[in-house]
Amino acid sequence: MRKKQIIERLDAIRTEAAALLEAESFDSARSEALTQEQETLSAELEKIEALEAKIKAGGARRVEVTDNGTRKPWTNFGEFLSAVARADTGQTRDPRLQTFASGANEAIGSEGGFLVGQDTAAAFLDRAYAQAPVASRCFQLPISAGSNGVKINGFDETSRANGSRWGGVQAYWASEAATVTASQPKLRKVELELKKVFALVYATEELLQDSAAFSAVVNNALPQEIAFKLDDAIINGTGAGQPLGILNSDALVSQAAEGSQTATTFNFANLAKMYARLWSRSRGNAVWFINQDVEPQLITMASAASSANQLVYMPPGGVSNQPYGTLFGRPVIPIEQCATMGTVGDVIFADMSQYALATKGGVQGAVSMHVRFIYDESVFKFTLRVDGRPLWHNKLTPFKGSNTQSPFIAVATR
Repeated sequence: MRKKQIIERLDAIRTEAAALLEAESFDSARSEALTQEQETLSAELEKIEALEAKIKAGGARRVEVTDNGTRKPWTNFGEFLSAVARADTGQTRDPRLQTFASGANEAIGSEGGFLVGQDTAAAFLDRAYAQAPVASRCFQLPISAGSNGVKINGFDETSRANGSRWGGVQAYWASEAATVTASQPKLRKVELELKKVFALVYATEELLQDSAAFSAVVNNALPQEIAFKLDDAIINGTGAGQPLGILNSDALVSQAAEGSQTATTFNFANLAKMYARLWSRSRGNAVWFINQDVEPQLITMASAASSANQLVYMPPGGVSNQPYGTLFGRPVIPIEQCATMGTVGDVIFADMSQYALATKGGVQGAVSMHVRFIYDESVFKFTLRVDGRPLWHNKLTPFKGSNTQSPFIAVATR
């Protein structure tokens, strides 16, 4: 019996006991039965509250799937989660589950925990990436089990005005017997320290009983939410407790708006100048990320250089045909994470292969049967350990030219 049901039954007992005392003929047998039931339920309630206090203090339990080929495999992930939920409440434990003690930091502080099987964890991450148009394009760095971060070498380069490359490597023409000038690259450390992103899934008792339905809910909702949070952090992250987003990176080039440009507009001049600021080697990988509110302006946008005012984004057949879906030959992808129309980040031109994204182990999970007792719900908490930041730490001044370049371009607020 859950805590909510115990509390409700104790209230009912007290009401009935009060009615017995006011009755003309006192039923002593019934009164004794109610007293015994009250004592039993009160003892059970004390155990539950003691368990809650222990869990809140950090004494959580973890449950993991054992790899035992002699036992029947899980029909679906929902069946596994339902079994974990039953085990966590002291009900009959499925033999395919194994429990072990853990310290306060091993699971969620106020909840019991379990580890999702490796295959399932990897599958969740694969589905998340498949639904993450930004994260799926990043430079992936898997981290080994014994590490909580990674350091990689990057070139400390901000200018090529003197003809050097990679922060100091420079070649010279030399006449016969002339002294060769030495040069060397300047390196810097790109450090990625894993952060945690959480997703909560609430499940009623009825949903837990239907493992197929529960599996469908989790398998659809969880990867979508993780994908959304990953993409949002890669675009907008502050770097504090989350990845550093490209919009908050010093590597971002913010192309100035046109002098007479109307607020909340995006025009062909913005488009052309953004393209011209992209590092040339990124042109084969870069994509356009846009706020969907920008699309009406793209559809009606005309090239000022054309006397016929040729539409930029619309095929010759007009709206009866499918739009090209590209600008300067690169895909246009509407995403929710782009900024509000008219502000920095509403249109982004980016080569995400120049963004490092480190992950460890796939998705882990923990279950609480205690926090939501009064709502008759279980709470499943899934965790992904991840960090990311641009490989570039600043914009680049080219050998010849006045405008800085970068793999990450936006247009300034209009």
